[in-house]
Amino acid sequence: MIYPIVKFGNPVLDKPSEKVTVFDEELKKLTDDMFESMYAARGVGLAAPQIGIARRIAVIDVTFKEDPEAQLILINPEIIHKEGRHSQSEGCLSIPDFRENVSRAKVVTVRAQDLSGKLFEKTGEDLLARALLHETDHLNGKLYISHISALKRDLIKRKIRKLVKAGEW
Repeated sequence: MIYPIVKFGNPVLDKPSEKVTVFDEELKKLTDDMFESMYAARGVGLAAPQIGIARRIAVIDVTFKEDPEAQLILINPEIIHKEGRHSQSEGCLSIPDFRENVSRAKVVTVRAQDLSGKLFEKTGEDLLARALLHETDHLNGKLYISHISALKRDLIKRKIRKLVKAGEW
């Protein structure tokens, strides 16, 4: 099932998500649907709040279906290590058609649970590191625009308000 992507302005994007405590078939089905929704929206990462579900679940595939082994499911992820800095253009499925340069760690290690509840750690660099940070931010109620200057952030918010007024958001 393909879920619609929740856009900026929806309160589910502004608050921390609830920890997952039940690891069952329903969770597996949800992550399958999340991958399907992410691919349909042409993204490389998707957090549950982006489909209106306030739970600590994220899916990532920086290869966009090229390597099935690259699919990552993160349940209750926490960033445990960051190093270096890297600035790159970043966008978000919940803020379509807007992109800004965002400085983030170059190498990131996350500790998360898999679909059976087993803990694991994953280290990524460059795009994977950025995706790990971006999706974990979503689960903490933050959007990438919180990492840019107040001036640029306000400009984006103003443009979005105009789109909302025009019925285009």
